[in-house]
Amino acid sequence: MYQINIVKNEKDLALAFSVRKKVFVEEQGVPEHLELDEHDSTSIHFIVQDQDHPIGAARLRKLDETIGKVERVCVLEPFRGKKLGILIMEKIEEYAKELGIKKLKLNAQSYAIPFYEKLQYTTTSPEFLDAGIPHRAMEKLI
Repeated sequence: MYQINIVKNEKDLALAFSVRKKVFVEEQGVPEHLELDEHDSTSIHFIVQDQDHPIGAARLRKLDETIGKVERVCVLEPFRGKKLGILIMEKIEEYAKELGIKKLKLNAQSYAIPFYEKLQYTTTSPEFLDAGIPHRAMEKLI
């Protein structure tokens, strides 16, 4: 059974970071200093676990009182295709609404745009490179 929780302690934060490092640093070649950044200390982190094993992560950063930015959404390779990305995004949107956030923004890797479009995110920018990977900005009113 999969659980998605808001990170509330250093142990779970380290587990979320370990998933992010596996996906973004090891798999995709993002430099670690770009993956773990200055926004981690002020963001709300989410962790997906299969029993006690970390298998997914994401973070939400408030840009102002009504706008949030979803970042670092990832799932370990053996668990992809199980709709965990949808569950993560639903949990983030639910929590963002509790915070009074009305709009969520994100920078999607270009290959993931269809995933976010299914969740009603719309593209708001031309393609750009972030850490050498093609992305497009997207947003959704919640």
